[in-house]
Parts: sequence; C-alpha cells; structure tokens
Amino acid sequence: MASWTPFPHAGTYQFDARSVRQHWSRLHAGDAEPCPQDPAVLAAWALFHNGAFEAAAAAGLDAGEAGITVANKAMAVYANYLEPKEKVRLDLFTQVAERAQAQASAHPDDPSAWYWYAYALGRYSQGISVAKALAQGLGEKVREALEKTIALSPAHADARIALGTFHAEVIDKVGPLIGSMTYGARKETGLQLLQEALELHPASPLGMIEYAHALVLLEGESSLPQATELYEKAAALTPLDALEDLNLQLARAELSI
Repeated sequence: MASWTPFPHAGTYQFDARSVRQHWSRLHAGDAEPCPQDPAVLAAWALFHNGAFEAAAAAGLDAGEAGITVANKAMAVYANYLEPKEKVRLDLFTQVAERAQAQASAHPDDPSAWYWYAYALGRYSQGISVAKALAQGLGEKVREALEKTIALSPAHADARIALGTFHAEVIDKVGPLIGSMTYGARKETGLQLLQEALELHPASPLGMIEYAHALVLLEGESSLPQATELYEKAAALTPLDALEDLNLQLARAELSI
C-alpha cells in the first residue's frame, strides 16, 4: 500500500513515552485503556498521540501481542479520518476487524479487542451502507461486541458513544418499529448511552459530535439548536492530541455547513 496521508498538523504534538505516561488518564479517558508497561508499546502510543499513525501502527505490530490495540487504533483512526480512497478505507477496516476478532477469541476478557472489532466493523458497515450491512447481519455483531465491551469495561465512554450511534443510525435507516423488533435499536437507549458517555468523559469532542448527530437523526429539526450548541462546544475545546484535533476539525466543519 502507498504511504499513508500524513496528519495535517504534523509536529503540533510532541509526546514521548514519559509525557504519554504522565497524561495517560486524560488521553485515555474515552477508552479506559490501561497504561502499558512495555516501553515499545508506550513508544507506539506516543507516535499515535502525535498523529504519526502509520508509524504507530507499524510500531504496535512490531511490539507483538501487547501492541495490537495501539496498532488497531492507529489504523482505524487513520482510515476513518484521513484515508481519501474508499476501497483502501474499507480494506483497512477489514484488517482491523479481523485482527481484533482474533484478539478477542484469544483474550475474551479484553474490552479493547471487542471495541476495535465493533468499531472497524461499524465503520465498514457505514462504508457499504448501513442498510446493506444490516441485511448481512453485521449490525448484530457490532451491537453485541459493543455491549460486551461495556460489560467488561463500564468506564469505556467510547463504547457507549459507538453503541448510542448504532441505535440512532439503525432507527434512522429502518424506523423505530423494525429497528426495535429486528435489531434491538431504541431511541431512548441510544440517547441515554450518549449522555452516559459524556458523563464519563465530559471533555470528549467525539461524544459531543456523535450526540449532536444522533439528536438530528432521532429528533429532526427541533433538535438543531441543541445539536449546534454541542458542535460549538466541541469546536471550542483545546485539543490534547492528534485524535482530538481531528475531531475538532469535524465539529468546525459541521458548523460551517
């Protein structure tokens, strides 16, 4: 594969292993990931937080089993935010899903394995269309993996964001009746999950963006003032790392539409 598209603000973030460890709890307030002890894995995380996603993925894979999560996160984040070619994006999400599924099979009590399996499969589903993905049975796999993540890691705010978004998008595509009866998707559950995510991680730009998105899908034009307020709040945050930076750019793009 050709070299990955670089993070647009390369050099803005200058984490190293020491500073990543120092800011770990804030950097990982969304995924509740435990701080690694392996220096090679910690170095891969520093690359990730600096926006060197290709290098982070390679370093994570080179670090062996302990580096799979950072490799999966780097690849998934890159595919979602920066890869311009749809086929490449889908291929990357497939790689992450397959690797995370194998990780979950080997370590069924690892919430990160279940989360990245669900995230990659969910983004792949959006790429091929939610309706087509539901017809292929992917929706149930995403929902079950996210529910498993939350059961294993109750503080995992990002899993709640993803699951809340799942409920909203399924209802948007098939309606509340079929969504509830066939896919277990409910408006109230989706909004509650997104609210809980922001309670766990109040400074999450991703949480604000996805909550705003879900409100518009589920409640229509009446929710626009609240959604706009959430986008404005996200856009006004000061990003701590490259991923937050990318999410702030999304919020600002929504406000400019």
